[in-house]
Amino acid sequence: MLRRDFAAFTAAVATTPVSDAQVWAALDRRWQKAAEMLHHHHGAEDDNLWPVLLRHAEQSGSQEDLQLLADMAAEHARIDPALKACHESFAEMRAHPCEDHRTALETRLAEAQQGLLEHLAHEEGKALPMLQRTLSEQENKAFEKAAESAYPLKMIPFLLPWAMDEVPHEARDRLLATTPPGYGLLLRLVRPRYLRGEQRAFRYA
Repeated sequence: MLRRDFAAFTAAVATTPVSDAQVWAALDRRWQKAAEMLHHHHGAEDDNLWPVLLRHAEQSGSQEDLQLLADMAAEHARIDPALKACHESFAEMRAHPCEDHRTALETRLAEAQQGLLEHLAHEEGKALPMLQRTLSEQENKAFEKAAESAYPLKMIPFLLPWAMDEVPHEARDRLLATTPPGYGLLLRLVRPRYLRGEQRAFRYA
């Protein structure tokens, strides 16, 4: 989802006419939603996953695992300021649209994207295997439950269609089977509004 978003934002920032204030406003709003999703995702890991993994690493004395967790925390700390810088650049484009501000936004967006992609690759390549060999089934279930509750209810009307966007129908049905009752109906209700927002923001992408 995050990789898809960054690709869409990169294309939109490069191609949206400077003069189209409505689309820049829509892009700014959409960026804030994406950043909020990432913030809550990282918060769930910082609060409910890394401390448990750290305890296991300390008990085992694995310096490799301890270094990996320190790297994860450092990467989170670098990503948040990069996201904030992009938000500031979107605000500048809305207030004073010009090619200079577009160029600054492109630069900041590329920096944030690079940092995020490197982090995701590191997390998927190293942290997830550590999780799989370290956490007990009970600990993993506790983290999954905490991760689900990390997103406030007000975010669900965006989060649900965002998470299901471009997911094949068969896979979507399997995913919905793991969600609370009524999420399938909710998805059908909120998806049209989500798609309209996507069309407004990524009109030129």
